[in-house]
Amino acid sequence: MTRICVAGGTGQVGREVVRQALQLGHEVSVISRYPPVPGDEGAYDGADYYRADVTTGEGLAAALAGAAVVIDCLEGRSGRGLKDFAAGGARLLNAANDAGVRKAVLLSIINCDQVPLSFYRSKADKEGRYAASSLETVTVRATQFHSLLAQLFAAGARVGLIPVIKGARFQTIAPGEAASALLEAAFEKPSQELHRLRTVGGPAVNGMAELAETWKNFSGSRARLVRLPLPGATGRYLREGGNLVPEHRYGTETFAGWLAKRADSL
Repeated sequence: MTRICVAGGTGQVGREVVRQALQLGHEVSVISRYPPVPGDEGAYDGADYYRADVTTGEGLAAALAGAAVVIDCLEGRSGRGLKDFAAGGARLLNAANDAGVRKAVLLSIINCDQVPLSFYRSKADKEGRYAASSLETVTVRATQFHSLLAQLFAAGARVGLIPVIKGARFQTIAPGEAASALLEAAFEKPSQELHRLRTVGGPAVNGMAELAETWKNFSGSRARLVRLPLPGATGRYLREGGNLVPEHRYGTETFAGWLAKRADSL
């Protein structure tokens, strides 16, 4: 049995990491700015939840105490969280080092250093902090999650128009399978290479229009698909397949399979 600390353990992938780690018999502590109380949805029996904040360092020492591995599933989508995303990663690593943690695993995005969007750039900057750490680190770069496309399609459907980027393809992955990859990285054998990069993608590559039609079939939406060009570097990145890693397929849950499990809530 190993004690792991999951930073961002109340988020989409973090919750899956916590659930799977507990099922494997590990001890789990969770870092969250707003930890759930017992009985709340998303709170798992057996996990220890700590109120802690990587932007200030408050609470990190207590949450990391006794942990052998920290898995970083934190997100910083806007505001202070985005601005301080990489620096927060450095604070987490420093606190982990002080606590005697031997290894840190980071969830990141495929080819995030190739996209000129602030969210992606923050991921790349954080990867750099991990690569400079004195701890052993593994950065797991994943393709986009099934849920990202589902949320985009649902948002468009509310106004009757589902946007589809011309020429875009996706290799989406289930959040639960991304969590499995993080845990595999956490418990893989030590390597002579101090900092390692692992890439995981979903089991299938699909055009965005095909994915949108699949979502419509499961949701029952009658919204119309609108094919739009996306100019600039981000559009070129998608058209050229920078978000795809067909040589690194991981897991078996397709977009359709993932939707089928959630058909009642779409």
